[in-house]
Amino acid sequence: MTFKIKLLALVLLEISVFAQDASKPPVPEWIHQAVFYEIYPQTFKDSDGDGIGDLKGIIEKLDYVKSLGVNAIWFNPFYESPYRDAGYDVSDYYKVGARYGTNADAKRMFDEIHKRGMKVIIDFVPGHTSFDHPWFQEAAKQEKNKYSNWYIWTNATWDNGGSEFAGKMVNGYGTRFGSYMTNFFYHQPALNFGFAKPDTSKPWQLGTKHPDVLALRAEMKNVLKFWLDMGCDGFRVDMAGSLVKNDNDELKECAKWWLEVREFIQKIKPEAFTVAEWSYPKHALVGGFHADYLHWIPSYENLFRKETWRSLNGVSPNGNSYFDKTGKGDISAFIKDYLDQYNATKDKGYISIPVGNHDLTRININRTQSELEMIFAFSFAIPGVPFVYYGDEIGMKQLYNLPYNEGCYGGRAGARTPMQWNSSKNNGFSTASYSKLWMGTDTSKTAVNVASQEKNPTSLLSNIKKLIALRRTEKALAGYAEFEVLYMEKDTYPFVFARKNGNEQIVVAINPSGKDVEAEISTIFGKKTVKLVGTDVNYVAGKSNTKLMLKSGGYGVFKLLK
Repeated sequence: MTFKIKLLALVLLEISVFAQDASKPPVPEWIHQAVFYEIYPQTFKDSDGDGIGDLKGIIEKLDYVKSLGVNAIWFNPFYESPYRDAGYDVSDYYKVGARYGTNADAKRMFDEIHKRGMKVIIDFVPGHTSFDHPWFQEAAKQEKNKYSNWYIWTNATWDNGGSEFAGKMVNGYGTRFGSYMTNFFYHQPALNFGFAKPDTSKPWQLGTKHPDVLALRAEMKNVLKFWLDMGCDGFRVDMAGSLVKNDNDELKECAKWWLEVREFIQKIKPEAFTVAEWSYPKHALVGGFHADYLHWIPSYENLFRKETWRSLNGVSPNGNSYFDKTGKGDISAFIKDYLDQYNATKDKGYISIPVGNHDLTRININRTQSELEMIFAFSFAIPGVPFVYYGDEIGMKQLYNLPYNEGCYGGRAGARTPMQWNSSKNNGFSTASYSKLWMGTDTSKTAVNVASQEKNPTSLLSNIKKLIALRRTEKALAGYAEFEVLYMEKDTYPFVFARKNGNEQIVVAINPSGKDVEAEISTIFGKKTVKLVGTDVNYVAGKSNTKLMLKSGGYGVFKLLK
């Protein structure tokens, strides 16, 4: 069956037209063809046998990271913490947690990364601290002090702030007569960046220009400067849009703060890069970020759905992933939202689509190697800045029935398991006994590992390296290269899109379904068309169009040569 070329009314949007030369958005030059590798410090490599990954272990494995072809690393938090939320509950912004090492180890790690020609960004968590942080311990005292207004407290222990804050207040902590606002878990009190529109009947709601709010903001800048001076090249900002309370729908006051931060950072290190976990590029990129990590986007009658990748990976109107072989997924709703954001922001910065990360389940849930390669091909070819979550490059599986350690509730636990380096004890992660591991590792006989895949030129790891190389070297796959949807229908396969930069053009076709499909596209494949990577895709070029024929699970990345 041949599918007609059409875009349904659902997806009839302003789709970008190929320009003669794609223009670059104002981001650091090294970002345009960057690929990041995300390292979760506690489960990457344990150097001292205590069952927890550490910075010295990471240093041992930097040559491996470099061998992937990536040019940048993102580290999840390694600050001092009581670890009720795996380090996202900071108790000292200026100190490496003892279980990971020392500040000197961090400095050495940054230097070693730079020696290998890579950049490094670290997680910055500005919206909240642990309630064990000394600042909060002082703020929880009844006596007024420097830190009393660095967190958001009501004026009475029985005052929950009103209906708009229901469920976000904790009563009866410390000696202070008041309730404190949380920013996530109960033990993560919200830092006070001020209220955009303070309610005058609630004097505890301070404006954004209040001296105590400005003092907190200045301290946050000091934290950023500390780590930039230490050697990091930028930041991934956790919950970046959550800072200013009672802001308007566009979070303009929050955006003003981040614009101020961008100017501050660029004076220290002009090529520093910032990516937000804001999940709304129209706001984040106007707010000074170079990229936004797209988790939440509006769709389906203005409801919000959880995390963009999950919408592709199982959370959709009909509950099916587009990348499942059942062939019941729908990519059109996602692309509709994506294009709305992309077309509004492509001249301002980049969108990063999370394929996998520490907050998501592993992408390998009963998937074959070719299916995983297809997912990576999609993520490396779509515009923006791609990130690879450690272990996904070898196809580490989502594990189940693991303890909910340090806030790893639900699927998070099974996606934060130790990196699998070889077939030795604990898959080469640690010499500790299994019971002492921070999180259990894959004990199955089929557990994948780096060592075996490095020896196999057709392994997932070997093919992911090829895809990363294409993303890094092909001009038409640069983040700023133009993007056009060539074939897409509701509840239908395949999905075909093109990227173009000047005279270079690449076409990507994917068919995750379990059935053979065809599609006609207006782009003409010539005799010099080369399939750069892919599996079962063939084509017949006509005078005005090209018919693509994709086998079940087939995908192809084609370069069209003049």
